[in-house]
Amino acid sequence: MERKSTTREPIIQEPEPFEPEATRRRAGTTESARANRGWWDRNADEYQTEHGTFLGDDRFVWGPEGLDEVEAELLGPPEELKGRDVLEIGAGAAQCSRWLASQGARPVALDLSHRQLQHALRIGGAFPLVCADAGALPFADGSFDLACSAYGALPFVADPVLVLREVRRVLRPGGRFVFSVTHPIRWAFPDEPGPEGLSVSASYFDRTPYVEQDEEGRAVYVEHHRTVGDRVRDIVAAGFRLVDLAEPEWPAWNTQEWGGWSPLRGSLIPGTAIFVCERD
Repeated sequence: MERKSTTREPIIQEPEPFEPEATRRRAGTTESARANRGWWDRNADEYQTEHGTFLGDDRFVWGPEGLDEVEAELLGPPEELKGRDVLEIGAGAAQCSRWLASQGARPVALDLSHRQLQHALRIGGAFPLVCADAGALPFADGSFDLACSAYGALPFVADPVLVLREVRRVLRPGGRFVFSVTHPIRWAFPDEPGPEGLSVSASYFDRTPYVEQDEEGRAVYVEHHRTVGDRVRDIVAAGFRLVDLAEPEWPAWNTQEWGGWSPLRGSLIPGTAIFVCERD
């Protein structure tokens, strides 16, 4: 006969899902790196599930607008990429590196997040994957002909000049670095894809970082704002020459929303800025 319990079973309650608090406050180099490494490791699976189809496995897309390097040729004509050593910074699942390899280039895909690089391994590709901080690149001087970063590293670091100088160090003379970031004007608007995202709600000139923090005030995600002028001065201070600034328009074919990016907002204000820099 089954023995009956004389005590009530404890009720097990699932913990409430953690919702970080969004705020604007200072966040230095160490705090930003720690928070963003953790955030991307935790959210890499969801990110690749949500955006993997749009990004593809071997496309080189510069941002949510869908500007493709095949059309943009910001790194140069595709036929000139063959045999070139290329560093991709903030590579994620290395979609851009995979496209570069298909053009005959020799890419190296670098990311701060180990989990993102595991997705790169899952998809595959015959090129090196490196888990490292963009502010301390583990490569010798003059190792690469080109470097690129599609929304990688630069928006998430407290000291962008440090990263830019590191990129310049590992580039050979005449090398080109192309990177895309959220268009700085977007920081003046709420990060909403609908009509509520079209009214200015903050000062464009407020450089206070956007921070998501836990109950104890520890940052779990950090993004840093720089104005267009700041970005240009950072590029010059690092020893680069700015040769182009691209602001992709939202194309009619792209009906997808991506966070605060949307066809509605994209038809009215820029969402992405792409800086094309060269080392003399």
